[in-house]
Amino acid sequence: MNQSSHLCIAMFAAASLAAVVPRHLESQESRSVEEREHAAAWGAHHLCAGLYVVGRDHQRDPETVVAQDIARFPAFRWEESFEYEVDPGSRTVTVTAPGAPARTATYYGDQGCVIHERGSGEIHFVPVVVPSSLPDPAEQPWPTGDLGRHAPLPAQADSQALHAVLDWAMDDAGQNTRALVVVYRGKIVAERYAPGFSGHTPQISWSQGKSITAALVGVLVQQGEFELDQPAPVPEWHEDPEDPRREIRIRDLLHMSSGLDFKNYGVGDSLSYTSENEHFMIYFDAVNVFEHAINQPLDIPPNTQFRYRNSDPLTLGRIIRQTVEARGEEYLSSPQRALFDRIGMRNVVLETDTYGNFIMTGYDFVSAYDWARFGLLHLWDGVWEGERILPEGWVEFVSTPTPTDPRQGYGGLFWVNAGGAAPDVPRDAFWPAGFMGQNTVIIPSLDMVVVRLGPSPGGSGRYLNRVIAGVIEALQLAR
Repeated sequence: MNQSSHLCIAMFAAASLAAVVPRHLESQESRSVEEREHAAAWGAHHLCAGLYVVGRDHQRDPETVVAQDIARFPAFRWEESFEYEVDPGSRTVTVTAPGAPARTATYYGDQGCVIHERGSGEIHFVPVVVPSSLPDPAEQPWPTGDLGRHAPLPAQADSQALHAVLDWAMDDAGQNTRALVVVYRGKIVAERYAPGFSGHTPQISWSQGKSITAALVGVLVQQGEFELDQPAPVPEWHEDPEDPRREIRIRDLLHMSSGLDFKNYGVGDSLSYTSENEHFMIYFDAVNVFEHAINQPLDIPPNTQFRYRNSDPLTLGRIIRQTVEARGEEYLSSPQRALFDRIGMRNVVLETDTYGNFIMTGYDFVSAYDWARFGLLHLWDGVWEGERILPEGWVEFVSTPTPTDPRQGYGGLFWVNAGGAAPDVPRDAFWPAGFMGQNTVIIPSLDMVVVRLGPSPGGSGRYLNRVIAGVIEALQLAR
């Protein structure tokens, strides 16, 4: 495998759970109680979300969710000996692993499924309904609604070749693609879905949510709340004049270059499913994710090294929350008001921890159509139907490689193709990306957005590179 293929896999997969520190040797002994408990908690969340978030518009039974979304993927550590119970009345899922405490997750409406603390069925916030102010999408023109969302293929396109590419993309069972949408010149020119899924089905998008965090920061910058180069307004970092974290800027957090000491052991290490894995434990334990992030000490100087760590976008999430609440606004509905309603995103569920903090580094469920809209917002330089939503120059910032990444693969909570991660895709492409191959690829030079959703067991780097290259060829576009 050549170097570009390695980069393609690494960058397109953009696995928020990927190991980025030296791995320990995998233990040959049976899993510890802690690991089994964490696997049970993770399983409770995924089963709950598969039933009540993904399955909110089409009924899914527990056996199907376990088989299709959990047990088939080694990363989730599901075992045949695990037992689960679903309470349809309270919409609570309990999973028990042999020798470990049972763990539960409950569906809380617009806050999705929340993992409870061990032995507790309580949460530390009051769930709220997050209504959309938008009309029925069938009654509103595209792009904010669905009317007129399709366009014919350009005259030069080879429709037979395009159908062949899409057939291959959906028939590759190893990828488990559940949604594939191609937007060209602002309209949908091709789309495919797995049975039971549609353009409106919210699907787990994993670390694509980091790019939503970036956009929400951009909205606040546009509103004059703060600037990129100011020190991050985290009060705890400014109490002591000698605290080196005072030097961390908002720019550094967006670049994943804060320097915070935040361990990331990915999913292939002997410490992966323990509390030592600070990056990962937010997905399987009931921690306050914002406090978990900001209370870490500095490890290396800010703005010296790109390191993929959840600490940085979670810290930005903390800043967003404190900024919104300081204005007297309701936090849990603020993304809908500040961004989603303004660009037509109706099918988004942002899940929280037990303290009501968004876990927007992974537990975000967004439909394919809504990711297409998010992509178009960035394709159009942050302007939506004449209204500037993101600051002028913001899209250029998030799509430009950070100087701290020698591979030129990361920008401002977006992955970028400047270093050739996707060798057959134009170098100006950039994208939100998440674990197991969730991607929204924005290609300004081709006026194109490609959305791919679905749980791929090994990411989808080479696969998606091939799909997009095939689409470009079929549309006969010059790269």
